Amino acid sequence: MPTAEASAQRRPPGRRRLRTRIITSFVLLGFGLTALFAVAMVHLRNRLENQLIEKTLQREVDNLVRHVETNPDEPPFYLVFDARTFSDANAYKINPLYRDLKPGVHEIREPDARGAMQVYKVAVRRGISREGKPFTSLVRYNVTDAAATSDLLARWLLAAVLAFTLFALVLGWWSASRVMAPVSELARRLRRSGNSSEPEALAPDFADDEVGELARALDDYAARLTEVVQRDREFNADVSHELRTPLAVIRGAAELLLAKPDLDERTRTRLLRIQRAEQQCSDLIGALLLLSRNERAVGQCDVAKVAQQLLESHRAQLGGKPVELKLEGEPSLPLQVPESALAVALGNLIGNAVKYTPSGEVVVRVLPQAVEVRDSGPGLSAEDAARLFERGYRGTHAGHSQGGGIGLSIVRRLCALYGWDVQVRPGDERGVVATLRFG
Repeated sequence: MPTAEASAQRRPPGRRRLRTRIITSFVLLGFGLTALFAVAMVHLRNRLENQLIEKTLQREVDNLVRHVETNPDEPPFYLVFDARTFSDANAYKINPLYRDLKPGVHEIREPDARGAMQVYKVAVRRGISREGKPFTSLVRYNVTDAAATSDLLARWLLAAVLAFTLFALVLGWWSASRVMAPVSELARRLRRSGNSSEPEALAPDFADDEVGELARALDDYAARLTEVVQRDREFNADVSHELRTPLAVIRGAAELLLAKPDLDERTRTRLLRIQRAEQQCSDLIGALLLLSRNERAVGQCDVAKVAQQLLESHRAQLGGKPVELKLEGEPSLPLQVPESALAVALGNLIGNAVKYTPSGEVVVRVLPQAVEVRDSGPGLSAEDAARLFERGYRGTHAGHSQGGGIGLSIVRRLCALYGWDVQVRPGDERGVVATLRFG
């Protein structure tokens, strides 16, 4: 059963856990809503305030212009205390900040006598006196307090955004914990159940909701999977028993016949071939049972001895084919594995080398921690080298030769079971070099 660490390592990059995504969604929702509300409030306040000030200033400057145009000799009457009216001739007396302002409403920043920055809204309007001379009237309104209030409002709204975002984070964390608690419990029970051959029922411990529906689906899947595994185990046990029995009969009969002193050479050769075939079948059955159970059997063997036996077996099956079989290298290489597993793995490599070598030699070289099978056949294409260990794949040189393309697949699975490494590459000049490394 995969562990949580292995599952985390297989998680695609960029994919976050569901709990994190729920929390992030709440945080983004809270931040987005409060930020949008804050921006809308600031914009609405500034707009209403500006409209109020501008209407007041426009009304006052219109009043001042009408007063100068109609009653220039009377003191002007206005609600705003700070106002100016000047002609082009005496404009030099006016502060340069206001002198060249165009008609309309402007915002001017000017320090006061104490050096504090003041913010003013200024309305400017042009008029014509009774004498026909142009003049300029302006009304100035101090909006420093309003600007300070706007800044204070902005700070409060920023604090509100941060507070609501923090609240959304806490709410998202709590909601994610509540939502994901049944899922986490389901995952924990599923991991615990995976360590048993009889998985426990999950659905009774969960409510009748989406998680309960998932638990029921997992229970149904586990039941079907357990049934398949049980059938597979029974099939493997039945096959092992039913095949070993006739093989034992064949082995016993061959041994009894070989013990007769009056056998002719031709009959003896055929009996030896039957005996070797029976041994190969027994080794193959043992290796396949190990693979089906995914367990390492205990045993001990010698690589050089197994290689010699395999070469003798293939040498007897050459049938006049001009191929020389050689054993070179280390005289002994002990391994803590069953002889049947090594015989199947190495036998497939030697068998392929013999099968695809029309003439020449097949050399098995025993190295300190590996065994190498080198042939003088037609070689190996790049496509074959990449796909040779795929189940059912047959190389481009297979032609009409017998075989289902599963021999090297079995070798690869045995290597994965025992921690070996197998590689096949083209030879230096011709042929193929297969290397089986141990440990």
